[in-house]
Amino acid sequence: MPAGFSLLILVALLWAGWQPAERPLYRDPAQPVDRRVEDLLARMTLEEKIGQLNMPCVYVNSLGRDVAAKTEACRRFAEGTFTKEIGPGGGFFTLANTILHEGSRQQALYFNELQKIAIEKTRLGIPLLQTEEGTHGVMCSGKTIFPEGLALGSTWNLELLREIYSTAAREARAVGIHQLFTLVIEPNRDPRLGRNQEGYSEDPYLCARIAEAIVQGAQGSNIASPDRVVAGLCHYPGQSQPVSGLERGAMEISERKLRETFLPPWEAGIKRAGALGVMATYPSIDGVPAHASAKLLTRILREELGFQGLVLGEGGGIGTLVYERVAANQKEAGQMALRAGVDVGISYEPGYMGQLVESVKEGKASMADVDRSVLRVLRLKFRLGLFENPYVDPERAVQSTHTPLAQDLALRAAREGIVLLKNDGVLPLRKDLRRIAVIGPNADDKANQLGDYVPRTILQEVVTVLAGIRRKLPGATVTYARGCDVLGEDRSGFAEAQQAAKSAEVAIVVVGENGQLSKMPTNGEGYDVASLDLTGVQEELVRAVYETGTPTVVVLINGRPLSTRWIAEHVPALVEAWLPGERGGDAVADVLFGDYNPSGRLPITIPRHVGQLPVYYDYGPSKAYWIERGWGRRYADMSAAPLYPFGYGLSYTRFEYSGLRIEPKTIGPNGQVQVTVNVRNAGAREGQEVVQLYLSDLVSSVTRPVKQLRGFEKITLKPGETRSVRFRLGPEDLALLDQDLRWVVEPGTFRVLVGSSSADIHLSGDFEVR
Repeated sequence: MPAGFSLLILVALLWAGWQPAERPLYRDPAQPVDRRVEDLLARMTLEEKIGQLNMPCVYVNSLGRDVAAKTEACRRFAEGTFTKEIGPGGGFFTLANTILHEGSRQQALYFNELQKIAIEKTRLGIPLLQTEEGTHGVMCSGKTIFPEGLALGSTWNLELLREIYSTAAREARAVGIHQLFTLVIEPNRDPRLGRNQEGYSEDPYLCARIAEAIVQGAQGSNIASPDRVVAGLCHYPGQSQPVSGLERGAMEISERKLRETFLPPWEAGIKRAGALGVMATYPSIDGVPAHASAKLLTRILREELGFQGLVLGEGGGIGTLVYERVAANQKEAGQMALRAGVDVGISYEPGYMGQLVESVKEGKASMADVDRSVLRVLRLKFRLGLFENPYVDPERAVQSTHTPLAQDLALRAAREGIVLLKNDGVLPLRKDLRRIAVIGPNADDKANQLGDYVPRTILQEVVTVLAGIRRKLPGATVTYARGCDVLGEDRSGFAEAQQAAKSAEVAIVVVGENGQLSKMPTNGEGYDVASLDLTGVQEELVRAVYETGTPTVVVLINGRPLSTRWIAEHVPALVEAWLPGERGGDAVADVLFGDYNPSGRLPITIPRHVGQLPVYYDYGPSKAYWIERGWGRRYADMSAAPLYPFGYGLSYTRFEYSGLRIEPKTIGPNGQVQVTVNVRNAGAREGQEVVQLYLSDLVSSVTRPVKQLRGFEKITLKPGETRSVRFRLGPEDLALLDQDLRWVVEPGTFRVLVGSSSADIHLSGDFEVR
């Protein structure tokens, strides 16, 4: 063979060796997502697959016990070198809040660092999925803290909620967070449960509309957008009516109750709005722990509701199967949770890590089930665009978070969430007041007005009620006296409080509950109560101030309804501010001094006493029989009526209703009815009214609630202005679950009830279904 020819062959062979390897199909953005997912899955080892199913909460001790240790552990977990049990992790949960306390720039830089590790230092280069809590804003330092739970529900303003969760999504994605969870759409059916402060309403219809608004705001139609995140709805299918009102208590509800009361918000958020995140609940439902229920997590969630996203376990959720005694140990629990449909473990639990690898190798867990969940994880990462755009811009992160617009939105939300419960003419206060006493344990407590699920380190100013009043009237003398604590029997501050009140023209007493950031919480996750009365000696403090003779206003800062019977009877003005967020003090001052006309309406019933529970408005005819006729509308020791009904709230103006029209008067089972009503502002100042439509099925084959919310609209009216409000009722509003648990529209008479609360019905009329 000629030497020259041999040289050519050698060069050709060397050149072939130098050619870059063919790019894997999963790295080709021109390919369909499903083909990319299948290609990547085929290349993965079992250990790498199980790694993708683990996105641990960084607060767990398994990842270290201080910030430095956790920071390094996260790097190694992303690289796949932290443990030999599994491959590189799939992401992290609540990382930023746990270890990144300097703000958006630090968060963006560290998330970028972790993505670089995952992409460049692992065999397959799979990017990480980062998740944070988003109950009322992104739960990490430097992000806007909006009002929480019932404060947002009290706005009855769906566009406002869309804007809030759109802002939260923008702030999250800007720093490298892709999912916001703990968006608690389940109805609040027992206010003793501390975690119910995260929910928005007792009513399934209102919760359903809120669920749609949250998903539309946070997730939108394109999760690859740099200002959108996966909306993680919680806690499926519910945990808000537990036995004894205790955290993780079993939900002893029937199939009918599940489908009529608890599933409607999930259907709205998933089937209508397309939510891609769900967190399984802690409790057992009708005897089966949710983390082990294929019925709940697969047949209903996936097959009936069409859910296409990820099911995350709760914190320690795999372990619920052990303490519920349906699994002997973590290993068995992991097998059961995987079969049921839990995709991701968030708590570094053995049953979903090395033990799950063992379970597959032993044939006790199915590789098909593992592949099913891994496919879901990978598909979501592709849909988020993480393979092409894993990094964020630190400068944009700084510019996009806690902006003036976001702060203004927090103020707007706090204003609209305040409910004026009582006003005997004291409010609004005059701005020419010169001496004001601000009293009470929650008057100047930043932590207590924020609620739970807020950053460990808060970088921005939080405006308390005291600060808000001082900002409102800088020329007045505003005297502050704490008076007492939320808990405890110490009355030593009463004398100072009384002296402050005696020296003032008005006394504003701010009482309520301790938040999770306080030393002794009384509300929030894990802080349940047996009584709904004010704790400690707070009511005694209010009495002491009231007895000075100074006009007194009580402001409540709290996450659950409180049974303030004495205050409601004696004090001339009562303001429910709930958990109003970082601008809460400004919002309360705006309402007290008339710069904002209160428009909040109760999304939950306020009981007189905890012994009335359950006290929600949509009760059945048997309860109505005893409290609405005949035997006197009361218990032997007190009225059976609530302290304040669902939908209630006062204004500084008044509204008149007229001209109810129901068209047509007769429809078929698939027909629609249009309801029109005229609302007039009959007062002297502009105000907002929440027009509420309730429906009552007069005779039906199964027992139904005496009334159910089926429409609402918040309108703004100038003095003397009249507006026509229209509602449309269709089959979904009329349907009931028959005796065979089928949704049907039965023939019969339906009564339309239109008013300003569930108890204050101004107009009514009937139509027939034939």
